[in-house]
Amino acid sequence: MTMPLTHDGRISTPDDTPTTLPAWLRFQAQQRPTETAIREKRLGRWREIDWAEYWNLAATVGAALTELGVAAGDRVAIHSENRPEWVYADIGAQGIGAIPFGIYPTNPAAEVGFLLEHSGARVLIAEDQEQVDKVIEAGDACPSVERIIVIDRRGVTDYDDERLMWWEDFLALGTAALEQHPLLFNDEVDRRVPSEVATIVYTSGTTGQPKAAMLSAHLMVEDGQAALGALGMTRSDEVLSYLPLCHLAEKVYTLFIPLQLGCVVNFAESIEAVQQNLVEIQPSVFLGVPRIWQKMRANIESRANDTDWLKRANFRLWLRVARWRGSVRVANRGQDTLATRIVGGIGHWMLYRPLKAKLGMLRCRQAVSGSAPISQETLEFFLGIGVPICEAYGLTEAATVSWTLSDDVRVGTVGPPVPSMDVKIADDGEILVKGPLVFSGYFRDEEATKQSFTDDGWLMTGDIGELADGHLRITDRKKDVMITAGGKNITPTVIENRLRASPLVKEAIVIGDGRKYVSALIGIEGEVAGDWAQRNDVAYTTYRDLTEQPEILELVAEVVREANTELARVEQVKSYRLLPKELDEDDSEVTATQKVKRRVIAERFADLIEGMYEETS
Repeated sequence: MTMPLTHDGRISTPDDTPTTLPAWLRFQAQQRPTETAIREKRLGRWREIDWAEYWNLAATVGAALTELGVAAGDRVAIHSENRPEWVYADIGAQGIGAIPFGIYPTNPAAEVGFLLEHSGARVLIAEDQEQVDKVIEAGDACPSVERIIVIDRRGVTDYDDERLMWWEDFLALGTAALEQHPLLFNDEVDRRVPSEVATIVYTSGTTGQPKAAMLSAHLMVEDGQAALGALGMTRSDEVLSYLPLCHLAEKVYTLFIPLQLGCVVNFAESIEAVQQNLVEIQPSVFLGVPRIWQKMRANIESRANDTDWLKRANFRLWLRVARWRGSVRVANRGQDTLATRIVGGIGHWMLYRPLKAKLGMLRCRQAVSGSAPISQETLEFFLGIGVPICEAYGLTEAATVSWTLSDDVRVGTVGPPVPSMDVKIADDGEILVKGPLVFSGYFRDEEATKQSFTDDGWLMTGDIGELADGHLRITDRKKDVMITAGGKNITPTVIENRLRASPLVKEAIVIGDGRKYVSALIGIEGEVAGDWAQRNDVAYTTYRDLTEQPEILELVAEVVREANTELARVEQVKSYRLLPKELDEDDSEVTATQKVKRRVIAERFADLIEGMYEETS
C-alpha cells in the first residue's frame, strides 16, 4: 500500500527540527524512505519494512481513526504483544492528537475493564481472540469503547459484537480517507505542539489501582535524546523489541530512540521466541530487566553441566575467570587492567565469544538494565564475559533520571543525573527531581498529582537515596522501609538483592516491620532447581514437591547463610520459608511487570509468616 505523502509525493516538515514523534517519523521517511526501519518475523521469515511504509501505515491508522470519529484528546487503547501494528497505532493516534496507551497482554479481564473505564477509551486495538475475550468479559465496565479493532481475527469471526472491526477493513477505511484527502494526516501532524499530552502510561499498581501518568510530546523527544546521549548510539545500531510496550522503558528503545536516530527495530516473533530471535539478530544495544539478566546467568551456569568432561572443565575454568575479571573491572570503575585485558582476550576465544553468540550478545556493545536494582554478582559476571551492563534509573512519572556511565561504573549507584534533570535529596532521604522529563500529572486525578509534588515544584519519587560524588545511589522505596520492634530501620531491597544474587532464588520477600527480627519468604527458580534435582537424582513431581525436598532446602539454607555474611547483624535473615507456588499475575501476587505486591503476599501467606515467628517465641 503506497500513499502520496504530499501533493508532490514528498514529505515536508514545517521545521528543521521535529518536535513530536510523528513529525520525527515523517522526517525519517523523507530522509531515508527506502532504508529499513522495522523487521518482523512471521511464519519463520524476517520481513523488512522501510521508513516510507512505516509512515504510510501510521498515516493510514491516523486517517482511519479520524473516520471513526476519534478526535484530539480522545483515548485509544492498544492491547497487544509487541509487533509493528503496535507502533503504527501509537504514532497514528499521536499524529491526530489522540492519546494512545497500552494494556499489558497478561492483564486479567477485571484489570482490562478498569483501565478502559478509567481512561474512557473510545477505540481498542486488540491483538487477537484472547484480548477480545477479556473486553467482552469486562462487559459493562467499559461503556466508552465504541470500536474494537482486531489485528488477528482467528477465532473471532463468528462473534456477535457490533463493535468488532478487522484490521484489514480498518486500514481500508484509512486508505479511502487518504485518497480523498492525501494531506489529512500530514496536516494533523503539523497541528501538534510539544506541550500536548501525547500518551498516558499506567503505573504498575503495586499498592492499589494503577494511575495514568500523562506524558507530553516534548517529554518523549527529550527522553530519547537523554538516552542517546548516555548510550552514544548511531544509525547502524539495532535493537530488539520484546519487553511490553506498555512500559515506558521499552518505549524508549522501540519508539523514542529509533524515530529520532533512524536505527532498525526488530520485533521478536513472540515472548517465547525471544532467545532464538536474539541469536538471529545479535542486537548491538539490548535492554533487559534484572530478571532477564539473572535468568541468562543461571542458564549459562547450568549449561556447564550439560557437556562432556573436557568441555565442562573448560567452561567452569573460564566462568571462574569471568567472575574474577568482572570483580577487578568493577573495582576499576568498569575499566580493564592490563591483566584482565590479556586474560579477557584469551577467554574470548576459549569460551566468551561462542557463549555470547549463543546468548545473542556477540555484537552487543552496550547492554542496559532498568526497572529494578540488579545484583552486583550479575553485573560482575556479564562484565567479565565482555557484556558491559549500564543501569538506568527512572520512573513512570519522571522518564529517565540517571544513567551509569560505561567509562565510570560504580556498583551500587545508578550513575549521575542526566544533564536535563535536577536531583536533590530531601531531609528524610527521599529523592526529588525536576526537569523536562517529569510528567504532566495523573489523568483524572488532580489530588494524586498535587500530592506528588513539593510546594516548590519538585517531584517526590518515593525512592530513598543519596548523592555521592555526583552519583545517585538508591536505597529502597520509601513505603517499603521497615522498622523492627527494636526500632532499627531496615531496607528490604538490600537484603532481597543479596538473596536473589543466587541463580537458585527467583523471589525474595523480606518481612520485619514491627517484628523482633528479619525473616523472608523465598521463591526458588523452578528451572534451575529442577535442573539441579535431575542431575543429582532427586525425584519430584510438582513445583511444591520440589520446594519440600531436603536437598533443595539445604541449597537454599546455604544461600541464606552466604547472604547473611554480607549483611549487618540487624539485617540478617533469622528465619525463612519457601513459597509453595510461583507467584502469578493472575492471582494478583505480582504486577504485569513482575513487581511483588507485598500487601497481597503478606495476607496470602500469613500462616507461613506467623510460623517463622512462632517457632522462636
